[in-house]
Amino acid sequence: MEPVQLAAILVGAALLASMVSVEAGISVALVELALGVGLGNVFNLDPNASWLSLIAGFASVVLTFLAGAEVDPDDFRERFGASIAIGIVSFLGPFIAATLLALGPLGWGTEAALIAGTALSTTSLAVVYAVLVETGLNTVAVGKLIMSACFVTDMCTVIALSAIFITPTVWFPVFLLVSVAAIVLLPRLAPAFFRRYGDRVIEPEIKLVFVVLLALMVLASEANGQAVLPAFVLGLMMSRHYQRHQEEQRRLRVVAFAFLTPFFFLRGGLNVSLASVFANLGVLAVLAAAKMVPKLGLVYPLARRHARENAAFTTLLMSTGLTFGTISALYGLSAHIIDSTQFSLLVTVVVLSAIVPTAIAQRRFSPRLPDKHVHALPPEPSELLIGEATP
Repeated sequence: MEPVQLAAILVGAALLASMVSVEAGISVALVELALGVGLGNVFNLDPNASWLSLIAGFASVVLTFLAGAEVDPDDFRERFGASIAIGIVSFLGPFIAATLLALGPLGWGTEAALIAGTALSTTSLAVVYAVLVETGLNTVAVGKLIMSACFVTDMCTVIALSAIFITPTVWFPVFLLVSVAAIVLLPRLAPAFFRRYGDRVIEPEIKLVFVVLLALMVLASEANGQAVLPAFVLGLMMSRHYQRHQEEQRRLRVVAFAFLTPFFFLRGGLNVSLASVFANLGVLAVLAAAKMVPKLGLVYPLARRHARENAAFTTLLMSTGLTFGTISALYGLSAHIIDSTQFSLLVTVVVLSAIVPTAIAQRRFSPRLPDKHVHALPPEPSELLIGEATP
């Protein structure tokens, strides 16, 4: 299939997902994931097309940056203990359970079992952020706690993947230095850059962020690292700037959600092979239990302590997975540690964990927003016209 044909299909799917999301009142990310599964299995679309892999990878980094920008540093410090506690148990529980189950009852090799543990230990910061922004919960305390805890879980996952499997290259010190430089310098340069070039239709300030994030991706690829972790910290350091320039943040969010994130979520669904899944439903159930049971059992008591009224919502969102779970499984497949069936099973569990807990959380346990809350997404054009016509 020609790249333009695949792009047209996916953009059409993204439009349909937006319409279904509005009508059904659920996160568009979940609809995009489900449509990706359907399209990939009915039409056998290629999730590994080079342009799609690039855009989806960039989308995950941009989403992580935006998630960091939503967290107030003062709030993060106040919730540091809670974020660390929830994030670490959210990682350790499924990592140990999935590794032992794959190694024992499932009979996988040691390295394959460790890949399973790593892939199923994650919490999807991208899914969580998308849901919180769509619902307006990114600006309230529980949303900020969840994003901070997600970051801790994913940091543990990346450290585990790197420590167990990946050998850093000679580029790693360069990647580390550039990451630190970007985190230190961009928040200092952004105000002057915004004064000189900001608030223009050509959006130089968004291009500046994209250049920095793409540079981190290039160096991370050369260093056998991941750009999402420095991207989150960079977003966190830029949060004060965006508090002062909320319109700049809103435009960056619009670009991300209108163009980048649909490709990310649709590609996640395209990776699922339903044929392999249906042939191994028992294994799928075991792996799903290895991810979900420890997450629910270990996170909920801590969530009750730190977010009592929203403990169930917090626990369910901390049980999601997508970005790093898929990355870990893809690494195992490309390194010939796991086969295509094992890969499909792991990715299916990851995708299901992005859809099912999030849908339940939104439908049954979504926190009530304060009456004074203003939704984080921009108003509809009709609302703007009505507002302008009101004396």
